[in-house]
Amino acid sequence: MGAYCNDNLHPSSMHGFLSSEDLRLYKHVHDNVHGNIYLDPLCLKFIDTQEFQRLRDLKQLGLAHLVYPGAVHSRFEHSLGVYSLASEAVHKLKNYQGLELGIDHFDIQTVKLAGLLHDVGHGPFSHLFEREFLPRVLADHWSHEEMSVKLVDCIVDEHHIDVDPEMIKRVKEMILASSNYSLPKGSREKRFLYDIVANGQNGIDVDKFDYIIRDCRACGLGCNFQFQRLMETMRVMGDEICYRAKEYLTIHKLFATRADLHRTVYTHSKVKAIELMVADALLKANDYLEISSYTQDPSEYWKLDDTIIKTIETAPNQELKESRDLILRIRSRNLYQFCNEYAVPKDRLENFKDVTPQDIVCSQKNGGVILKVEDVAISNVRIDLTRGRHNPLERINFFKDYESDDKFPIPDDRVSHLLPTSYQDMIVRVYSKKPELVGAISEAFENFQLQTYGIKAQVHSTPEKKKQRRL
Repeated sequence: MGAYCNDNLHPSSMHGFLSSEDLRLYKHVHDNVHGNIYLDPLCLKFIDTQEFQRLRDLKQLGLAHLVYPGAVHSRFEHSLGVYSLASEAVHKLKNYQGLELGIDHFDIQTVKLAGLLHDVGHGPFSHLFEREFLPRVLADHWSHEEMSVKLVDCIVDEHHIDVDPEMIKRVKEMILASSNYSLPKGSREKRFLYDIVANGQNGIDVDKFDYIIRDCRACGLGCNFQFQRLMETMRVMGDEICYRAKEYLTIHKLFATRADLHRTVYTHSKVKAIELMVADALLKANDYLEISSYTQDPSEYWKLDDTIIKTIETAPNQELKESRDLILRIRSRNLYQFCNEYAVPKDRLENFKDVTPQDIVCSQKNGGVILKVEDVAISNVRIDLTRGRHNPLERINFFKDYESDDKFPIPDDRVSHLLPTSYQDMIVRVYSKKPELVGAISEAFENFQLQTYGIKAQVHSTPEKKKQRRL
């Protein structure tokens, strides 16, 4: 079954929302998820820049297309989708509660711009660049949200875009709203507007609406989460967006679908193997190509995208040979070999520390092959419902019906005993960089589990056939 899609509910029906505006001034593009998307003149000025067009060369799911061939959609189309849904959401609130909330054209334009530009600072290969590569080469923390706000200023300055400085200030605040750099809640005017694009309060935002539907469709997965039900029933109460109580399970389905995508697509064992190899290739190429230096200068950053792999692959320079060899291994499907994995026991999650290659090497028994740290790759995979070990639904307020003025949270035990009692999985995966070491690394990994937990936490043993593989 394909992703949920009902043409009658597409935001392409935004004619009603734009009735007070002249659609002849808007350019429209046809999106395969949302139908017609209408681009206003100001947003087009940002779209028609090399900084924004760069998003065409960033695959939304990074390297997942090497496992799911259809996952070749880009950050460009996702950004247009978020723009469209942000526009629809703010127009709905204006239509339903306009006089009460004081939503004006300035607010609408600000939310639309924030939706359009929220990912403009994203790095290559989805989150690999930010989480796997840069921490190994930069001393300071770096985030794509921070780069996005720097690029917004850069685009305005470089292309002389005539836009209200206060609007740009709020756009940047909305982009950072779900990050560690967000403003205190009390310092925001019309705080509910900051919940639309990047919701740091409870994680319900149009960014998730778009990528969940888009990613499910691209990967050929079923998706019965219906974001339109939430768009139709949302209501601002006490300066925050609340939802009708009967949509509690729809919201749970949003988070459950996201977690399922993480488990089956984003952190697929072969996707992670390829990501580990690309991270190593980038690391080995960094001194020569100075890849990380692009992150220090917003005016140069637009030159960095997924094509860095092709640059490495086709360059004749001897300095890039190790990186080229890793990419050739990916092309010929000679990947880092998955040895095994285990889920961290629930009672150990709170104090869990990432497992390192050193931990595995130090756990090998005497005799046989002598393992080195550089022979082992580790992926510590966290899968949650957006709030780590906490239930995201605790941060959501509901209302009974549209005549009610009361908002309230809904505890799990008042809805269903089938909902999860734990909200995070921590999975430790071990890979061998050399096929002939699978057996030795698998044995060391089992010893590590016995030393750490007193049991083998993995579900099954590594197949003997895999252990015996030789080059």
